[in-house]
Amino acid sequence: MLTATKSSRINISEEKKTKLIAKVFSDNIKVGNTLFLNGELGVGKTTFIKYLINFLQNKYNQSITEVPSPTFNLVNEYHLDSLIIKHYDLYRIKEDEELNNIGIFENYFNQITLIEWPEIIKNYKLDNIIDLCFEYDEDYNKRYLTISSNIDIGFINEF
Repeated sequence: MLTATKSSRINISEEKKTKLIAKVFSDNIKVGNTLFLNGELGVGKTTFIKYLINFLQNKYNQSITEVPSPTFNLVNEYHLDSLIIKHYDLYRIKEDEELNNIGIFENYFNQITLIEWPEIIKNYKLDNIIDLCFEYDEDYNKRYLTISSNIDIGFINEF
């Protein structure tokens, strides 16, 4: 099991670095993987997801689409041939019971699942988690990303 440490913080202050990381993820992510995207508002979670989905759309010869955050509808679904990507935004979820209504635990092993604000489901046992923690520095001038996982993600060494 690979676990990132504090020394593995990646400086993503320049958007092109976030784009590069999303590209590497698009080349390595697998069906059944779940990405937890942690961090404050505006720190880069949705930007990362936009690049990731657009790179996957390109990889599957699909039209590049807008990738909005599903803040109000809670989930956006993308079909790229046989690949299904579900992008959840749990910011407005307040109770565990609400999770049952959006199908977050249904067939997650047959798709790629992207979850913003995963704190509400941290107590649920899920497999194949890749945790991405986006954070600002103390004065909000720089942004950093720390990646950890309960699965082997050797490609993390590319950063």
